[in-house]
Amino acid sequence: MTLTQLRYLVAIADSGLNITLAAEKVHATQPGLSKQLKQLEDELGFLLFQRKGRSLEAITPSGQEVLAHARRVLAEAGNIRAFAANQRGETQGRLTLVTTHTQARFVLPPAIAALARRFPEVSIHLQPASEGEALNALAQGQADFAVVSTAGDTPPGGLAVPLYRWRRQVLVPDAHPLATLERAPTLAELAALPLISYESTNKPESSLRRAFADAGLEPQIAMTARDADLIKTYVRAGLGVGLLAEMAVSARDDGDLRALPAPVAIPDCTSWAVLPRERVLRDYALELLLALAPQLDRADLKRAVAGHDSPAWPQPPTWVDLSQAITN
Repeated sequence: MTLTQLRYLVAIADSGLNITLAAEKVHATQPGLSKQLKQLEDELGFLLFQRKGRSLEAITPSGQEVLAHARRVLAEAGNIRAFAANQRGETQGRLTLVTTHTQARFVLPPAIAALARRFPEVSIHLQPASEGEALNALAQGQADFAVVSTAGDTPPGGLAVPLYRWRRQVLVPDAHPLATLERAPTLAELAALPLISYESTNKPESSLRRAFADAGLEPQIAMTARDADLIKTYVRAGLGVGLLAEMAVSARDDGDLRALPAPVAIPDCTSWAVLPRERVLRDYALELLLALAPQLDRADLKRAVAGHDSPAWPQPPTWVDLSQAITN
């Protein structure tokens, strides 16, 4: 049994049992991957997959057990490599971050730019995704960490580190009736208008929908999108009132629009970095986390990520405070 065979097993499982996709993922040939899989099954003495002709149909119960062990073995092998690279002071590597459009477009650029200046030999890869997709990608080992947001609840699937708190803003064209308000619009005023917001608003558990429901109101969701820039584009086109994260609204870029605070009944959100538990972070990944959350202590973060401490994270700053810290 080899690490390569275990890596191929995990790749097959994560590729939906598609041998061709799995071979592409691990940069192997399809015959070579199939040969290694057969050798592994021969050594173990049982089948890892149910087959239908030459295709894999399902993972056997025994295969599920082996797969769980394989993931742990590969994670520990990765930890050893990361620890050794840190000990040697290596500055090369690859950092994969899965996150939403809003984080990638409006939050991460200054922190990543600072990281690139300090570690110019690190290859940085951003994978855009919804909140659920980001956590799934993390669970499958496709990213070093994820950056997601929730309205109060701690995200599942790993060690969740609070980065900062943010509120939503209401965005309208200058000629819109709400633009003359000198206060936040009420939920009732917003419920009477078509709204444009994030794709997550379509979910029944959406904090935005819950806020309206708690007030006995039903929002008119005219359009949703993952991309905050698209939301602003359609606000400009007159399709509705935008409800989006304050990080996505810029006085410089959105001077033709009027931004108002969201009703206080719509809860604050927290952005989190979610990391696999008991993971040895490369030094450059740790630097990016500290850039995004300067309120954290480096030693505390390393111990928590390694699984040595139960974290007691400090209160995360507001977006206004954080943005001043990471751009100065």
